[in-house]
Amino acid sequence: MKFFYYVFLTIVFFKTITCFAQDDQNFPPPQNPPSVTAQKATGQIKIDGKLIEGDWQNAKVVKEFFRMEPRQGRDYLYDTEVRLLYDEKNLYIGAFCKDSLGKSGVRVQDLRRDFDSNENDIFFVQLDPQNLKQYCVSFQTTPYGNQRDLQNFNDNNTDNDWNALWSVRTQRTDSGYYAEFAIPFKSIRYEDTGQDTQPSWGITFSRLARRDYEQTVFPAIPQSFSPYRMTYAATLEGLELPEPSANIRVEPYTLFQYDRIEDGDGTSTKSDMKFGGDVKWAINPQSVLDLTFNTDFAQADVDRAVNNLERFNIFFPERRQFFLENSGIWAGANNRAVVPFFSRTIGLQGNFNAEPARINAGGRYTMRNENRSIAGLYINQAETENSAGASFMVGRYLQNYGNENNIGVMVTHRLDQQSQELGVRQSDNTTITLDGFVRPKDTWNVSYLVSGSRDNSNDTLGIAGRIAVQTRTNKYYLGYITDIVSEDYNPDMGFVFQKNVVRHSPGGYYIWRPKKTPWIRRSDPGFFFNYNHDFNDPSQFQQASIYIFPVYTWFKDNSFVEVSMTPTWQNINFEFAPLGIPIPQDQYFYTRYLIRYNTDQSKKWSLSGTYDFGNFYNGQRQTFSAFGRLAPIPHIAITAYYERNDLTSLGENREDLTTHLTTIGSRFALNPRVQLSAFYQYNTFDEQGRWNVRASWEYRPLSFIYLVFNDTRIDQFETPFEEQQFIGKLTFLKQF
Repeated sequence: MKFFYYVFLTIVFFKTITCFAQDDQNFPPPQNPPSVTAQKATGQIKIDGKLIEGDWQNAKVVKEFFRMEPRQGRDYLYDTEVRLLYDEKNLYIGAFCKDSLGKSGVRVQDLRRDFDSNENDIFFVQLDPQNLKQYCVSFQTTPYGNQRDLQNFNDNNTDNDWNALWSVRTQRTDSGYYAEFAIPFKSIRYEDTGQDTQPSWGITFSRLARRDYEQTVFPAIPQSFSPYRMTYAATLEGLELPEPSANIRVEPYTLFQYDRIEDGDGTSTKSDMKFGGDVKWAINPQSVLDLTFNTDFAQADVDRAVNNLERFNIFFPERRQFFLENSGIWAGANNRAVVPFFSRTIGLQGNFNAEPARINAGGRYTMRNENRSIAGLYINQAETENSAGASFMVGRYLQNYGNENNIGVMVTHRLDQQSQELGVRQSDNTTITLDGFVRPKDTWNVSYLVSGSRDNSNDTLGIAGRIAVQTRTNKYYLGYITDIVSEDYNPDMGFVFQKNVVRHSPGGYYIWRPKKTPWIRRSDPGFFFNYNHDFNDPSQFQQASIYIFPVYTWFKDNSFVEVSMTPTWQNINFEFAPLGIPIPQDQYFYTRYLIRYNTDQSKKWSLSGTYDFGNFYNGQRQTFSAFGRLAPIPHIAITAYYERNDLTSLGENREDLTTHLTTIGSRFALNPRVQLSAFYQYNTFDEQGRWNVRASWEYRPLSFIYLVFNDTRIDQFETPFEEQQFIGKLTFLKQF
């Protein structure tokens, strides 16, 4: 009866949302978009963030911005002026972001590249050079000149790890800050329209004045979307573009690595020199070929430890640059439930937790125009002491139709080679995936995916899928998502959250922006309902929960509070032992409660904490976590994180268990190009401690010197295990 009671409450809430949110304040894209003009520079432009050249003074000014946050369309506090110039090599963008407090009003957390876009003062520009209306590249900076660049597809999927060759410098003054961008035309892929046709690009500008969390945009875009929604873009005119060049980018590297391992067999050491690199060839404005040789990822961030208390697999995101770029083009890239191609399966000895395996060589081809996208990937992985050599292949075709719709197909094939030394036979695994995206109205998104797998090692066929129907306006969000994974679906190059499951996830929330309570920016009370059952037997219930959050509120300074409850029904009919505690096979009902709060994360110091408590299967669980950050100046940031799990009277033996997970980190920066970061983490559950220290110097654009030190120690065995690693790496990037 409790189950149906909660379902009744969620239906009532759903009706309430639709009744109170009739006027969603959305407006359609303009029939005749506004235009901005770039003027040709008559003299040399020095990128110093000062905008003092005569060409800047004579350039036309764009200043008719539109407020998106905290209230749509009202008069804004922070004026912004933008000018555009160009010459034979670069597009220049100069912005003056006014602020009455000047330097003292600046909010910048640190000086790292690809910074957090929600917790800093930023100015950013979006370009759609092929005028596709479904795609853009974005160039972003802070008052201290940090760089962030990304690709966005359909205002729905973002590739945050795309890196382009460009430069920016800033100046902070008593009346605001200046930002001066130089974006080489070689870094922008555009059509050659010929001498008789004026090029026409899509363009938007946006600024976040973080102190009051005021976001403005040019031209006007509804609050429920983002500045990446290029159907609302202005038209950039006046450019005289050079003919697209060969645009070849070469990035060789050299690396020295020293490893020391101490275990029960004694101490062993080894050292190695490596050479390799990447080549990027923009064959034409639509097509890019990437090649990699003896690929190395020494500078990639390492994974942090996680204590998993749930029945689902943990998704660890990809962190390696070669695989991150253009990753949004693959089917399933924007979800973490059913992912037919997940690049973290490449370069590892057998599974996600294995040691790295050398990548001999590989290539990736991508082509994108207004009608279609085509992509292909091939990687050859070397044989190791623990795994046979393997080849990974992916093919992708995506057809656009209508204004913002597409349908595509993707094939993956993994071939594991025969190895007599390892006693391994040749095997292969294949998936075929059909997927698509439909936007019937600006506020509606429909996405779908159906994937089948064949594994010849055990001659099995499997199926998986996902459908998501979502609507988002200024007043509410409503959605329904279903994920399906059969028992035999086995994507050797992919990831699934669980097998033999069908999960239904309807839910939504109301967006309340009180006019008479200015200290509340936004409050989103709502619910999400999850119901899981077996794929093989739909009558076999697995799990259900209702995540109800009556308090989910952001304040004016973007501090945040949540109070929520999650009634949960569990059917444990399999062997399940979270953190090693066996749970009796039975049916359970319990309710968990959560309180979460964080202060203004953009200040020099900030705190956040979560308290999750209540029953847990046949026992109790309390989880407390806290995070603190101190950054007296953007050049220095010190962080600390602590998580404690208290499990009481849990499992077959009514066990008690307490775990502590502690992480301490720091970042020191001379400027955005010279940085040192370090973190130490210790987990009492597996008695594992690890150090990661990394120094980087960007001595020229996208050319780096890295020094990396890793130390891992595990004490849970009779003989402690310790591994130390030192890496020195030099990369050099040259664009022709």
